[in-house]
Amino acid sequence: MKIVIAGSGKVGRSVAALLSEEGNDVTVIDRDADTIASVSNDLDVICVEGNAADPESLRGAGVASADLLLAATEKDEVNMVCGIVGRKLGAKHVIARIRDPQYLHQVQFLREALGLSQIVNPEYECAKEISRILRFPGASRVDAFSKGSVEIAEHKVSEKGVLNGLQLKDLSSRFGAKVLVALIERDGSALIPNGNTVLQAGDRLSITGASKELRRFFVAIGEYKRPVRRVIIMGGGRTAVYLTRLLEESGIEVTVVERDREQCDRLCDLIPEAHIVCGDATYSDVLQEDGIATADGFVALTGDDGDNIITSLYANSCKVEKVVTKVNHEHFSEILNNSGLDSIVSPKEIVAEQLARYVRALGNSADSSVETLYRLVEGKVEVLEFIVHEDSACTHVALKDLKLRENILISALIRGNKSIIPDGNTVIQPGDHAIVVTAAGRLRSLDQILENER
Repeated sequence: MKIVIAGSGKVGRSVAALLSEEGNDVTVIDRDADTIASVSNDLDVICVEGNAADPESLRGAGVASADLLLAATEKDEVNMVCGIVGRKLGAKHVIARIRDPQYLHQVQFLREALGLSQIVNPEYECAKEISRILRFPGASRVDAFSKGSVEIAEHKVSEKGVLNGLQLKDLSSRFGAKVLVALIERDGSALIPNGNTVLQAGDRLSITGASKELRRFFVAIGEYKRPVRRVIIMGGGRTAVYLTRLLEESGIEVTVVERDREQCDRLCDLIPEAHIVCGDATYSDVLQEDGIATADGFVALTGDDGDNIITSLYANSCKVEKVVTKVNHEHFSEILNNSGLDSIVSPKEIVAEQLARYVRALGNSADSSVETLYRLVEGKVEVLEFIVHEDSACTHVALKDLKLRENILISALIRGNKSIIPDGNTVIQPGDHAIVVTAAGRLRSLDQILENER
């Protein structure tokens, strides 16, 4: 597909890298010459210096023949204009990044008024992911499928935990929860397990199941921590505003610590129910005064990765039960592997996955379509949700009789309002939502999980 990305900031660059790796023809346009030179050196994409709101610049970038235009500059209004111009020039699909909280409740109106295919908001998507993590303090990451019907939670096996040394075929009978270990990350490698796989200390497990079944599982293994009731957020940017609103809907008490006085005043208007503190949370005495010792959740959301990491480590030392850290730079991931900080979120990566899912859906064959896509283990593994169509070769056959490619696992089915953890006798039916875990390369359709459908 021919894709034009307007703006090469954190999100634009991350999306350009991912979509280029997937084999798309990507062009990046940015008005900053140094930024364009950097992108040209780092990525296999076409780079154009120009103004994303200027019709001539967009025409020069090939928007008129583009399958998709992504407007991802730093300014919402520029993205809106870019989207309108791109649609007029002939772009088949247009997506705009719109971040300001004041636009959150006008998404449908803006899509229709501006002729946009989709609106993405990195900060809001990040806030939703953090709120899911805080609902499952025993998990380091929680992703949702089919509007929450099935979730996949990440959990690390501890040396003294009951999972250490357990053979997976004994999981269900021992703990009584309908969950499935869909992926194991061990020593930096991804393993699609089977019933004979034995869990080891240090393994990072990706576990699928309905929300109540996951909760039952964590209770049974002794890893279910009491629900978060009081959260301290460091940094008062857009993500903090969205997150505070989501947490307050769940009855969670929120304190936001922000160092900028003017921003604190704005926060008092935007999130009046929250406790706003004007101070620098990188100082331990500030956090102590604000009750870090009694908080059961801490979220670091400043724009400085170093501040977020160091302060999160301090919150860990204060025995805060759940610590979530926002990190933008990928090179920190290896450093953090053994730091004790296991809940790391990146807004740009969340949006990159969301857009990759959209692009795949545009190019999919007719038998199935990608509804949801997540990347795990630094992109080595994908978890995809497919809608199953009537003519799919996977239907009306027991799973034990399907000849699947290696490194592929069907981890869950969603049938109406019912979530199913499949076994060998389970039969996929048209209309199901199938959750597939794969380390076998990119899948565009459900039938590509079959050996004879590569």
